[in-house]
Amino acid sequence: MSLPGQYSGARGEGAPSAAPAVRLVRRGIGHGLRTVGMLPVLIVLCIGFELLTDRFGTWQNLSIVMQQASINVVLAAGMTFVILTSGIDLSVGSMLAASAMVALIASKVPGWGMIGIPAGLATGLGFGAINGGLIAGFRLPPFIVTLGMLTAVRGFARLLGNDQTVINSSLPFAFIGNGTLLGIPLLVIISAAVVVISWFILRRTVLGIHVYSVGGNPGGARLAGIRVWAVLLFVYSFSGLCAGLGGVMSAGRLYAANGIQLGQSYELDAIAAVILGGTSFVGGIGSIWGTLVGALIIAVMSNGLILTGVPDIWQYIVKGLVIIGAVTLDHFRQSGEART
Repeated sequence: MSLPGQYSGARGEGAPSAAPAVRLVRRGIGHGLRTVGMLPVLIVLCIGFELLTDRFGTWQNLSIVMQQASINVVLAAGMTFVILTSGIDLSVGSMLAASAMVALIASKVPGWGMIGIPAGLATGLGFGAINGGLIAGFRLPPFIVTLGMLTAVRGFARLLGNDQTVINSSLPFAFIGNGTLLGIPLLVIISAAVVVISWFILRRTVLGIHVYSVGGNPGGARLAGIRVWAVLLFVYSFSGLCAGLGGVMSAGRLYAANGIQLGQSYELDAIAAVILGGTSFVGGIGSIWGTLVGALIIAVMSNGLILTGVPDIWQYIVKGLVIIGAVTLDHFRQSGEART
């Protein structure tokens, strides 16, 4: 016999408290895994490539890795907002190419070369707003809209350059792609600034709360008075703006732009970075810091495979398998959370 409130070793009054405790522990573990994310994988990759080749850990090579990752970080930051609303943007690579073309062409205006920067940004923002308007205003599927824009905007970029590479050897904003500040490449500083701004919007503003709410439960968000159409318009416009910035960064780094090749498959790298970083395709779950880690993993992988002499063909295969693995991981993560 036991006193009231005591656990007698059988299914007494105190027994049910064990189940909530277990669930609490599981949630804590799940939260910890989401917080740490793929950071251990990034560390293991860095150590592994350093052991395989003594060139990986040099400051010169690490600087190259960061520069290679910078444009993908910017694109992935915009993609994070989109995927958090359970959407997708397949047109960022094409928007980057079109923005770079516009920036290069505008930079040739005598005495007004710096106008290429706002022109490139406006191009990306404009195409992103079109995506958002079609998706939010007409409730069209994001996959179909952005797939169509991928082709249409790529054609626009090719039309601008007449299928030729546009070059400006005296590009006035080349410092963006090749300059440094205190020894740190400006490309890296710009991408870091985009990450910080994205974090601030998502974690310190009402708009960020609305982004997570729309992704987690769009119906509930509408009932709560959130203007879902406005949130969707914002996230796709922001993604376009990031693509425009990526185009300006690419133009500044290369002194040139090509509507055929520039930006090809960049959308896949951006999506892979976001999913590797723990943002869920179903929306409402994810962080910009995880996206940063995901983008660095892709850059480290690409650089390390080159240093170890892996053929270019196999690099594509590995990258594709990483994307599949990231989606699979996301699926099992969601299944595990649903069971808890």
